[in-house]
Amino acid sequence: MKPRWALVVMGMLIMGSICMSVVATENFYTIDRLLDTSTKMEFHGAVQRLGHTPARDLLRYLSSELNRLYFQMWNVAQLVLGGLALWLLATSPAPSERQDAQRRRALWGVAAMVGVVVLMLGYLTPQIVSLGRSLDFVPRDPAPPGLQKFWILHAAYTSLEMLKLLLGFVVAWWIVKSG
Repeated sequence: MKPRWALVVMGMLIMGSICMSVVATENFYTIDRLLDTSTKMEFHGAVQRLGHTPARDLLRYLSSELNRLYFQMWNVAQLVLGGLALWLLATSPAPSERQDAQRRRALWGVAAMVGVVVLMLGYLTPQIVSLGRSLDFVPRDPAPPGLQKFWILHAAYTSLEMLKLLLGFVVAWWIVKSG
C-alpha cells in the first residue's frame, strides 16, 4: 500500500511543478493581456490615472511578488512531500529482489529531487528574489547591472526545475515497476 501512496505523492510533486510553471508564466502574460484587451472600464480608468507605463510596472511588481511567494512556498511544500515520499518508499518492503532494486532506484531518485529543491530553496530562490527586487521599477534601457545575472539564475532555476520534473516521471515509473 505504501508504494501506491508514494506514487500519489509523486503525482502531487509532478503536478505541483507543472502548475507552478504555468502560474508563474501566466501571471506576467496576464498583465499585458489585461492592459490590451480588458473591457472593464474601471480598470482602464485606473490605468489612465496612473499612466500606462507606471500601471504596467506596478502590475508587474505585484506579479513578481506573488511569484516570489508562490515559489518559496512551493519549495517548502516540496521538501515536505519529498520527505513523505522518502519515508513511504523506505518503509515499504518489496516482495522480490527485482522490485526492491526498483524501489531503491526510486528512493535515490526522490533523494536527488529533494537535493535539487534544497539547492533551489537555499541558494537560487533567495538570490533570484534579492536580485529581482533590486531590479523592480528600474528602467531596462540600458540594461541595468544585475539583469544578466538575474537571467542566468533564472535559467539555472528553470533548468533544475525541468530536470527535477523529468526525474519525477522516472521515479514514478520506478515506483510502478516496484509494486
